[in-house]
Amino acid sequence: MTDRPVAVVTGASSGIGATTARALAAAGFAVVLGARRVDRCAHIAAEIDGIAVRLDVTDQESVDAFAAAVPDCRLLVNNAGGAHGLEPVAEADVEAWRWMFETNVLGTLRMTKALLPALVASGDGHVVTVTSVAATEVYDNGAGYCGAKHAQSALHRTLRGELLGQPVRLTEVLPGLVETDFSLVRFDGDAEKAAKVYRGLTPLSADDVAEVIAFAATRPPHVNLDQIVVKARDQATATRTYRRDT
Repeated sequence: MTDRPVAVVTGASSGIGATTARALAAAGFAVVLGARRVDRCAHIAAEIDGIAVRLDVTDQESVDAFAAAVPDCRLLVNNAGGAHGLEPVAEADVEAWRWMFETNVLGTLRMTKALLPALVASGDGHVVTVTSVAATEVYDNGAGYCGAKHAQSALHRTLRGELLGQPVRLTEVLPGLVETDFSLVRFDGDAEKAAKVYRGLTPLSADDVAEVIAFAATRPPHVNLDQIVVKARDQATATRTYRRDT
């Protein structure tokens, strides 16, 4: 793997993370896939000549062990994250909020902090953080997730200034509706509720987002794509969509 630039993808066991790992491998990166479900990562790694390493971004010891196993890194894709619940603030589940902030915000912080020395040392580092349109908008019953994504976005955008002059690029990718297991996780495995999120419209696929990430990652070193908002044609905002009769 040492003759190819190393890319780390978190949350790589499924969805956007898995397809991003494949897209980056096709673009010439040696990909290190990190996730708690390392068995799934291992299958993908075998396909793309990558490496699977167990990673829980909410656990500092796990992050430290992961970083120790990846001494060289050119590209970090902070993709691990997710949502739990869809309740109004008055009925908010504090533990669900805690999980969302631990995973989306502190997980991104832990990984970026741990790999930043290697990214700088590479001479051409790049941090891609996958947030969401929820990082720029709010919607009823989504305060926990929107709050976490706003904070994750603020963390990432702050780094853009703090690293100015350093050989590290920063790209934030803000997807809209993407049909993955995101909604299934959000609704604790309720497949019917998850299906309703995408009913009547054509959402993005994980491949669509992965292609955008790979494009940003393969620009010349002097080109920094700061923010990329990617939504389905049927989605105008976080709350406004066009749905066909089904």
